Amino acid sequence: MAPTQLQPARGTHDLIGEEFRRHHQVVETARRIATLYGFEEWVTPIFEDTRVFARSLGDTSDVVTKEMYTFEDRGGESVTLRPENTAGVCRALVSNGLTQGGLPRKVFYAGPMFRYERPQKGRYRQFHQIGLEILGAAEPLADAEAIAAGWHIQQELGIDDGTVLEINTLGDGPSRDAYRAALVAYFQQHAESLSADSKVRLEKNPLRILDSKDKGDRALIEGAPTIFAYLTPEAAAFFEGVKRHLDRFGVPYRVNPRIVRGLDYYSHTAFEFVTEKLGAQGTVMAGGRYDGLVEEMGGPPTPSVGWAAGVERLGLLLEVAGSTPAAARPVAIIPVGEAAEGPALDLLQRLRRAGVVAEIGYKGNLKRRMERANKQSARAALILGEDEIAKGMVQLRNLDAGTQESLTLAEVVARVAAPARG
Repeated sequence: MAPTQLQPARGTHDLIGEEFRRHHQVVETARRIATLYGFEEWVTPIFEDTRVFARSLGDTSDVVTKEMYTFEDRGGESVTLRPENTAGVCRALVSNGLTQGGLPRKVFYAGPMFRYERPQKGRYRQFHQIGLEILGAAEPLADAEAIAAGWHIQQELGIDDGTVLEINTLGDGPSRDAYRAALVAYFQQHAESLSADSKVRLEKNPLRILDSKDKGDRALIEGAPTIFAYLTPEAAAFFEGVKRHLDRFGVPYRVNPRIVRGLDYYSHTAFEFVTEKLGAQGTVMAGGRYDGLVEEMGGPPTPSVGWAAGVERLGLLLEVAGSTPAAARPVAIIPVGEAAEGPALDLLQRLRRAGVVAEIGYKGNLKRRMERANKQSARAALILGEDEIAKGMVQLRNLDAGTQESLTLAEVVARVAAPARG
C-alpha cells in the first residue's frame, strides 16, 4: 500500500515561485524603507507566555477566546503562538530593560503569526506580517511618521493607487469615557435589535459594537453618535496635529469615525489602509496609538504608536497590479568534455563572486545542457571546450539575440556582470 501523500495543514501554504517572490519583495521593500525612517529590526519569539496576549488583546476578544493556538509545554507552562507581534515587541522592551533610557525606540519586524480562523484567499492560519512600532513618543508627529512610512512602503511597491488611508481619533481618557456612555445610551434604546454578540459587547465593551459585521447591527451603527462631539480640547488638538503632519508628509487620507479599537490602552489615532481590489479582505495595513500597552506588560507608562500589515494581502495587491518580480535569469556554464569541468567550475565561482547568478548542469552533453539553460530562461551560455581552454577563451552565446562571440575570461566576466549589477 502506497503511503498517503501529505498536504500542508489546513490554513497554511507553501511560498514557492511567484508567490515567494512577491512575499520577498514586500518584506525587503518594507525593511529598506523602515531603515530610511530610522527603524531598527527586532526579532521576538514565535511563541510567548500566554499572559502576554491575554493582557494585550483582552480576555473577551475573539482572538483570545476563539483564535489563539495555546497549549501547555512539557513543563506545564501555558504558551501561545503569537497571533500578532505588537505585544511581543512591548514585552521585549520591558524584559530587556529598555524603558529606562534611549526612548523613543523605533522598531521594525517581519515574520509569521498564527490564528485559528476560517481559511480563505488572503487569510491563513499561519500568515505573515510586517510592522512598525514607535515606543516612547507622545507627540502627534510620531503617529504621522509611522503612517507616512507605511504609505511610502506602498508607493515603493507600486500599489498605492489601490489603497486609501482612513483615520479616526479615539480621544484621551475623558473623551473616551464620555463617548462610551453616549454609545451605551444609544444602543440600549435599540438593544432588542442587536445581534447576540453585540448584546454581550454592550455589557462588556460597547465600542466593539462599531466593528460588528452583522447587517442589522450595521444599520443601527449608521445612526450612532461619533466621538467628535465628546473630544476634550486637548484630544481635538492632537487629532488636528496628526492631520496637519500627514498633509506635510504628503499622505492623502479621509476621516472615518467608525474606526475604533476595543481596549482601554488604545487612545487618540486609529487608522487603516483599505482597498476595494481584494474583495472582502479590504484592510491591508492597520494601526494606532496604544499609550497603555507597555504598562500592561509590567513596564512604566510609555506612549506608543504603530501598525501591522499582512504580507499575503500586500502580495495579492502586487499580483493585481501585475508587479510580480521576475525570477533571476542565470548565466549557464557549459563545459564540453571532461577536461573542461575544472576550468568551468573556476569560472562559475568567479562569476558568482562578481555578483552574477550562474548555474552549471550536473551532467549531460552540450545539447542537453543547452536545453536545460533554455528551461531556466538563462540569458547567456558560456561554453568551454578543449580549444577554448587552450587559448584562454570562452564562447559567449547570447540566448536572447542568438549571437555568439569568443572572449577572454576577464572580458566575459566583465560582460555578463555589467547587466547583473546594473
